[in-house]
Amino acid sequence: MNDLFPVIDKLIHLNHAAVGPWPKRTAEVVQAFAEENARQGSLNYPDWERREQQLREDLASLLHATADEIALVKNTSEGLSLIAYGLDWQDGDNVVGIRQEFPSNRFVWQSLQDQGVEFRMLDLAAAPDPEQALFDLCDRHTRLITVSAVQYASGFRMDLPRIGEFCRERGILFCVDAIQHLGALPFDVETVGCDFAVADGHKWLLAPEGLGVMYVRRSVQDRLRLLQYGWHMVEPLADYDQADFQPLVTARRFEAGSPNMLGIHALQSSVSLLLEQGMERIGQQVLDNSRYLAERLRELDSVELITDTRAGRMSGIVTFRPGDLDPKQLFKRLMVKGVLCAPRGGGLRFSPHFYVPREQLDQALEILAGELARGGS
Repeated sequence: MNDLFPVIDKLIHLNHAAVGPWPKRTAEVVQAFAEENARQGSLNYPDWERREQQLREDLASLLHATADEIALVKNTSEGLSLIAYGLDWQDGDNVVGIRQEFPSNRFVWQSLQDQGVEFRMLDLAAAPDPEQALFDLCDRHTRLITVSAVQYASGFRMDLPRIGEFCRERGILFCVDAIQHLGALPFDVETVGCDFAVADGHKWLLAPEGLGVMYVRRSVQDRLRLLQYGWHMVEPLADYDQADFQPLVTARRFEAGSPNMLGIHALQSSVSLLLEQGMERIGQQVLDNSRYLAERLRELDSVELITDTRAGRMSGIVTFRPGDLDPKQLFKRLMVKGVLCAPRGGGLRFSPHFYVPREQLDQALEILAGELARGGS
């Protein structure tokens, strides 16, 4: 894998749940795009547009959706905001979610309170059956359930198809923050049954920050009010003299202006690599890495696993408490020794991707064991 991911030669990258490294081919695509711009400007702009369309098709393949259901957004927060403020709310409506969510999937729903919308939050720590606990928070005024497919701090994986079935039976919209899932594990919008799914490109999708994907099921696209307007979201696309306009009937209607062509080149390169490797294979290797880390961490004195290791609950994230050591201090000590990770959820979070070799996991565990033995010295 060194030829695909040169980061392996530089450090032990266990931080894909934060910002992942680019594959070699993605870096080369970005370099080539910059060189092309420097030498000939936008001479080949039609080729760039074809790359943009290819990205939509690749993302559709990754999500098991159609290209017409894919919108390119700047980040997860923008996508969630387009959904939250695109829906027509009534005073007394409520949204059901999770207290431990990353702020992107809390703040936007909390901000609807001035429209009379209540955001009901489940405490995961107090819910042995979190899906049922979510359902118990719902009533006839519940318009939407929103969850992360994988919780960013603990790595806890939700039973998305179960939630999707519940929502379909009751006419409740279902929104998934897929940023800690997409690119690490297989994701099928039909199996999940979600109406919306949003993810950034810079974590498990191995691409730069500044470009992400928003899936909007075709049957609900008309239910989202447009919040921004521009030349890129109308048909015909290149008729700059049209006196009136009609928004596109595809998810591109949520993209107002000029696309991020540099980001498009990079994200398309990384997503195509994932598709070539195969998401079933990638998902299996990601879970194998997580299980191996969990098993080895249990062998270390004073380490307490935070991550739920039950089948169906594990993801690419393994989080643990390092005894009496401050996770933030331990994080700094590991970083100095080339182990890239993150302090999250009151512990230390490891999140290796499929390509990280077992030898590097062992090296990271050996370094960790040495730091634990040092204690607070």
